[in-house]
Amino acid sequence: MANDGDVEPYSAQKASKRPIWTGTITIGLVNIPVRVLPMIFDKEVTFRFLHKEDGQPLRYQRICTKDEKVVPWEDIVKGYEVSKGEFVVLGKEELAAARPESDRRIRIDKFVDYLSIEPIYFERSYLLTPDKSGDAYRLLYLALEKMGKAAAGRVTLRTKEYPVLIHVYKGALVMTTLRYADEVRDPSAFKELEGLREPSKGELDIAVRIVKDLTGDFDIREYRDGYRERVGALIAKKMKGERIREEKPVREEAKELMAALQETLEQLRKK
Repeated sequence: MANDGDVEPYSAQKASKRPIWTGTITIGLVNIPVRVLPMIFDKEVTFRFLHKEDGQPLRYQRICTKDEKVVPWEDIVKGYEVSKGEFVVLGKEELAAARPESDRRIRIDKFVDYLSIEPIYFERSYLLTPDKSGDAYRLLYLALEKMGKAAAGRVTLRTKEYPVLIHVYKGALVMTTLRYADEVRDPSAFKELEGLREPSKGELDIAVRIVKDLTGDFDIREYRDGYRERVGALIAKKMKGERIREEKPVREEAKELMAALQETLEQLRKK
């Protein structure tokens, strides 16, 4: 039996070593065959809905909102809602014609400074491995590493074309898909950010000192998913038949900004 907190949720995704896409990195007349493998996998805790009476999973059916009848898959079509309750129906052939061309290429348009890309545009990263192209793969890796650059381009995965960056990471080439510009909100559109009070000199001085005292190197391994660990411990205890008691968190008293800043600074000095 695993120790408390070591229970791995059954539904947690595992990193697959099978390629999800094969093709070539194309730079002018240079082609580098590669395989694309999943690099990111979610380990969030997921639950199934069960019937309270017998503990069995529930099954969901496709119910028509008009006649309340179950609709078989062969009678289902896709539609886009243009206004409340009004849809434009699109057939399989029409949707297929609109799909981006998949030519099995990662088409590189330019090389850019990796650090010049705002992280807000990063979506998902994939590992690239050479597909009988070790020499060319290694050459591209070393050139990008030496110049501190990333290759920017486009690729079609499944039915969507993505902007991508190819960059170096721990001895490998990694492809990160990017969000389009119109998929990211501009903060300047929010009125709540207008006319904010400027802090006093004393508040700003203390805030800067707190930032300096807490400045250090970032190590992602210092961060753990506390919720997943607590749920794992909870599952382990329930499997042992232990009784679970709810512990309510203690609410902290809200403090005036300057007082909170000063107390925070004093706490840091004691460490």
